[in-house]
Amino acid sequence: MRVTLAGLGCGGWETVTGEVREALERAEYVIGAPRLAGGLPESVTPRRDSAVRPGEILANLLASGCGEACVVFSGDTGFYSGTRGLLPLLEEQGLETRVLPGISSVQYLAAQLKRPWQDWKLCSAHGVDCDAVAEVCRGRAVCFLTGGTLGPAALCRQLAEAGLGDLPVTVGENLSALDQRVEQGTAAVFAEREFAPLSVLLAEAAPVRPRRTPGIPDEAFLRGKVPMTKQEVRAAILGKLAVGPEEVCWDIGAGTGSVSLELALQARQVWAVERHPEALELIRANRQRFCAWNLRIAEGRAPEALEGLPPPDAVFVGGSGGELPGILRTVQAANPRARVCVSAIALETVSAALEGLTALGYETEAAQIAVSRTKSAGRLHLLMAQNPVFLITGVRP
Repeated sequence: MRVTLAGLGCGGWETVTGEVREALERAEYVIGAPRLAGGLPESVTPRRDSAVRPGEILANLLASGCGEACVVFSGDTGFYSGTRGLLPLLEEQGLETRVLPGISSVQYLAAQLKRPWQDWKLCSAHGVDCDAVAEVCRGRAVCFLTGGTLGPAALCRQLAEAGLGDLPVTVGENLSALDQRVEQGTAAVFAEREFAPLSVLLAEAAPVRPRRTPGIPDEAFLRGKVPMTKQEVRAAILGKLAVGPEEVCWDIGAGTGSVSLELALQARQVWAVERHPEALELIRANRQRFCAWNLRIAEGRAPEALEGLPPPDAVFVGGSGGELPGILRTVQAANPRARVCVSAIALETVSAALEGLTALGYETEAAQIAVSRTKSAGRLHLLMAQNPVFLITGVRP
């Protein structure tokens, strides 16, 4: 048996390549998703079955007893396609295979917009979780394949809720079909619309500030009367947590959000947990000021406010409200491998952090940071001591 894995493109028979058309017309047996296998013209064999799972497709192929078979996929066989899961199973059976590409909806949308797509970031939201905010913060336009619960409207709601309601977006519905529609608007407007199940979303790149090393100057933040972690300490905190670009962070007791914002410039997603109204307003204002759209806000008192947040890779505890043991237990329950850094100015907090982390099986370390800054006194410069801060870190061995 020879099995051809064929991409049918983004629409009807008109977008099928000549090579795929020839393979289908020669096939003795065709299998694929119901919409695809059932929509082929009469020139293709009537011996057709519907299946989408690789194991089910393989079983039907082996039972067909034919010499020439076709498995059909929507779009392109190399772009978020079931080809990836099926090919190894066919090769394990020793079957001869070949793969024929199709025209993807991304290519078709780009052509309709008369734009090149080589600089777009391509992302699938078809039946999988997708963080649209994190994707558009990477400096490139993002084209989302949509489907399931994450259609264009749901993705646009994510953007609007993060403060990106004015972000330009384009939706392509039923591309290449007679009822095709390509429409441009904003995330806030499209969040309230309904779109066809066969849709793609193009979101332009979100405005972002240039990347920089940790330790943004204190005067860059809006702070009011809310306490703020100072520049030198913030730089040390980020060094201790060693956050990567794909990680999720929690900042508990976020205050002005200065640490949250620094984390947001390094991580994929950051949750600022805070309960004081003035601080919450400052976090929102600073998020807008720094274009930190991947910074989310969890309003409430920890540890209760931590319930339901995505598991963290790194956690900073800047304020615990006397609930440090419960906070640390909640962090460990959410992700036992999460890296933890607790800041303290009171010796009692240092002791509680060390005891709490050790009891939960973390390897701990405590460091004191004492910073002095110059202050002008006429022609002289005097060193003025800042409050010493302890950083207690915990990592799992």
